[in-house]
Amino acid sequence: MAKKKETVVRHDAQIGENVEISGAGTTVETPIVDTLRQNYMPYAMSVIVSRALPEIDGFKPSHRKLLYTMYLMGLLTGARTKSANVVGQTMKLNPHGDAAIYETMVRLARGNESLLHPYVDSKGNFGKAYSRDMAYAASRYTEVKLAEISGQLFADISKDTVDFVDNYDNTMKEPTLLPATFPTILVNANIGIAVGMASAICPFNLAEVCETTVALLKNPEHDLMSTLKAPDFPGGGELLYDPRAIRQIYETGRGSVRVRCRYVYIKENNSIEITEIPSSTTIEAIMDKIAEQVKAGKIRELSDMRDETDLKGLRLTLDLKRGQDPEKLMQKLFKLTPLEDSYACNFTVLIGGMPRLLGVREILNEWIGFRRECVRRRTAYDLKGKEERLHLLNGLAKILLDIDKAVEIIRKTEEEKEVVPNLMIGFAIDEIQANYIAEIKLRQLNREYILNRTAEIDKLRQEIEELRGVLADQKKIDRIIMSEQAEVAKKFAQPRRTSIQYEAVGEYEEEAESIPDYPVSVFYTAEGYFKKITPQSLRMSGEQKLKENDRIVFSQECKNDAHLLFFTNQRQVYKARANDFEDGKASLIGDFVASKLEMAEGEFPIAIAVTEDYSGHILFFYDNGKVAKVPMKSFETKLNRKKLANAYCAKAELVRAVVVLQDREFAVYSNGGRMLLVNTALVPVKQAKDTLGVQVMTLKKNGKVEKVVEADGLELADPHRYRTRNLPAAGAILREEDIAEQTSLL
Repeated sequence: MAKKKETVVRHDAQIGENVEISGAGTTVETPIVDTLRQNYMPYAMSVIVSRALPEIDGFKPSHRKLLYTMYLMGLLTGARTKSANVVGQTMKLNPHGDAAIYETMVRLARGNESLLHPYVDSKGNFGKAYSRDMAYAASRYTEVKLAEISGQLFADISKDTVDFVDNYDNTMKEPTLLPATFPTILVNANIGIAVGMASAICPFNLAEVCETTVALLKNPEHDLMSTLKAPDFPGGGELLYDPRAIRQIYETGRGSVRVRCRYVYIKENNSIEITEIPSSTTIEAIMDKIAEQVKAGKIRELSDMRDETDLKGLRLTLDLKRGQDPEKLMQKLFKLTPLEDSYACNFTVLIGGMPRLLGVREILNEWIGFRRECVRRRTAYDLKGKEERLHLLNGLAKILLDIDKAVEIIRKTEEEKEVVPNLMIGFAIDEIQANYIAEIKLRQLNREYILNRTAEIDKLRQEIEELRGVLADQKKIDRIIMSEQAEVAKKFAQPRRTSIQYEAVGEYEEEAESIPDYPVSVFYTAEGYFKKITPQSLRMSGEQKLKENDRIVFSQECKNDAHLLFFTNQRQVYKARANDFEDGKASLIGDFVASKLEMAEGEFPIAIAVTEDYSGHILFFYDNGKVAKVPMKSFETKLNRKKLANAYCAKAELVRAVVVLQDREFAVYSNGGRMLLVNTALVPVKQAKDTLGVQVMTLKKNGKVEKVVEADGLELADPHRYRTRNLPAAGAILREEDIAEQTSLL
């Protein structure tokens, strides 16, 4: 909507006159949504589609342009050239500046050690992926060529295997994808941040990827975990194997894996040498964190720390004080520093120009479809060439019958333009064949030459039949892809760099005596927020601050070193100490537990239990009327594990979990308007954590347990009405005076 219109007079120096500009100064109101759609959305889509996310060949546009330029420069087989030369040539395809191009080259180079299988064979200082401060040399000093494995990226690229498009100024062509003969997208890591989305694809071992691809071609239902064991990082280290987390990544494309450093204890020097670290961190970040923990007084076992990285590779040396336990120290360092770190996976890939979050099976199936098309197009290209060659040789074979006649036709033809038509008439051949024959040199018009050429005819016919058979049968195409996988694996496969730790490993936990021991009150809300408040702060506080529509569902007084057990909707229990949470105030919302304990996406706590010595029992009340009574000792572990799987039964929905030190009475409410008072003494103890327990409340069809509360706080007119000597029991229908009591507890 226009608010005002003006006419402004401006002097134009070029024409030497004053010019009236109509509408100058007009103010127009435009909805911000329209502005975003017109200005921001094109930019966002450009970043997503043309810059930040990889495609099914495993490359972003910047990678592809650089590697293709090096291929055109003959660097696949030739000698190395200065990096500056490559950067300059790449600017014909990539207009984003030499600095960005060279940085892309650095990360693809062998010297940087970012990739399991580098595509660029480098000479000179390219920095190190594991170092934040080790800068790479300028492009005029370093030299590069394509690594041998890069030949697999350009196999048959000249045989119409992929589409080509014009570059930004329409002066040359570039491929939209590279016809890689193996799933590069899973072999080398690829991280990108777009607008509103990101991608983080972890690397896998080449041999395992090729084996899995072959297995999927044979059986689409193949179990990926049997051949693709786990990610394999170029920095090495030890991967803490969690089958649940690995399967989640394979199926959904999201999840995380934990990787620890690799170290050795040198007894003679009383020192620890760290030689491999997680790929997600740097040696400087580790040293900074260790120094921070030493200053905070949390690490007292070290006397010195040195970065001894040299040409032989990474080495961080930690000198121990006399009498210190190196294993115990490393457990503490794993917890407090990035010597153990998580790699968050996000397998977002561009498929047909659209970003999609794919699991490993889907990525491999998409790549197989892409590779099938490459093989099909290559076969069709070869078939067309051989058919054209056969057509020419069939024409040449007809001359064999009478070479003298061909010479005579050419000699007696008066005009050059009549040679081809006369040959067509004289031997009953078409124009293409006649042109081919007319171009043969005089010295080649002999019987021996013609016999040698026509000897290819039978072989060509056989090859043409084979190529037609490949195009007509997808199984033959699949066999070609399988043979390519075997060849690549045989030639380029390497042993795993990241070893797999299958056994459960312990985590460092502060000893009880080192944890300040004082009373606290803990609170947990329905929305998943946790507070720990000291008695003094609680007395001085007013009303508890909560998010809108949130409420406190659990509160208990305990010690600062008490154990907290958070039972989640995915049947896991996360273990923590009250000391892991900062002392808070009633005026604060508290810590969001799912984030604090690094739970998986979509996972959240549904029950909490607090214990100081794992004494007593924990009761699990299920919606089907069953109750499981399990000793708290079942959740105590010697290795202080952070979480336990199969923490409770998966056959029914959990209504409540509560710890009891001695037998108590609970009120169980059903959706049928009934209530049953249950004494825990009547519930037998079961040792298995995931037991369904025993039937306590009998329910009618579609009946469910809705709520469980402590009976101590209830003021019932006649509590004996709801009690029974034997279980299971249906309970009694709530009286009106007791319904009001029930409503007050909602």
